[in-house]
Amino acid sequence: MAHTHARAMIVGSGPAGYTAAIYAARALLEPVMVSGFQPGGQLMITTDVENYPGFADVIQGPWLMEQMRAQAEHMGTRMVSDHISKVDLSQRPFRLWGDGGETYSCDALIIATGAQAKWLGLPSEQAFQGFGVSACATCDGFFFRGKEVVVVGGGNTAVEEALYLANLASKVTLVHRRDSLRAEKVMQDRLFKHPKVEVIWDSELAEICGGTQPPSVTHLRLRNLKTGAESELRTDGVFIAIGHKPATELFAGQLAMRDSGYLEVTPGTTQTNVPGVFAAGDVTDEHYRQAVTAAGLGCMAALDAERWLAANVSEQRQAAE
Repeated sequence: MAHTHARAMIVGSGPAGYTAAIYAARALLEPVMVSGFQPGGQLMITTDVENYPGFADVIQGPWLMEQMRAQAEHMGTRMVSDHISKVDLSQRPFRLWGDGGETYSCDALIIATGAQAKWLGLPSEQAFQGFGVSACATCDGFFFRGKEVVVVGGGNTAVEEALYLANLASKVTLVHRRDSLRAEKVMQDRLFKHPKVEVIWDSELAEICGGTQPPSVTHLRLRNLKTGAESELRTDGVFIAIGHKPATELFAGQLAMRDSGYLEVTPGTTQTNVPGVFAAGDVTDEHYRQAVTAAGLGCMAALDAERWLAANVSEQRQAAE
């Protein structure tokens, strides 16, 4: 079985991981990136991107990730197509195990495993992803200016998305499974007072309907959970806002996490509670969750790792000698 050691290792890809790789490579850390199951992260399933700085025209999410990967490789990052299934952060160097049987070790570890939006699991939901179905109002709300949209959910995420979209859309309908919301009271008050927001209670989304040439959402089929009655609701788009799940299971019991599962870092840095382990992107950011903020955190993680290595690992080696 092969073994790879790196001064700096990045687990996970996407804007945070690729940016960390670029900066780490420029610092001559010779980083190794283990890309995971979905190289490129959530942007690989995102179509139009028009809010990433530097591009006057709309670009495609997969293309942006391909460019970031190519830049990281050009700088000197070694890419490894593997999925890390086990880590041991209690010893130095840190130890990691891949699904394929390979083992890894590193002096500094940057975690950029990201977070995934929770979906309802409907076949029609998957069919229209990127074509009227979204899980990010900040990312895609601009495309629905002056149109009618639906938000599915009842927590803080759903209410935040609905209020954000109400500034852009002509009408926002919030569909919730229960007869009351779980969001904070102050946010509920803002929602109920907004003239462009309507709430449909005790209902679930049964099917997303639309055309195929080109793919577009035209209406939804809703099911009342108390009566079983079904109805149709015309809409131009639907935002699934039932939360996000960070990919942190791998680090349970080894790194400090918030109740939501996101990794905790020292404020103003990317340093976790284990010295030499850094977290960047959506795996630690449950508030913004944007490609540009993830990239910024990736930059911070690489700089934090470089400084930590310079201050600690060299001293450890000198002491050992």
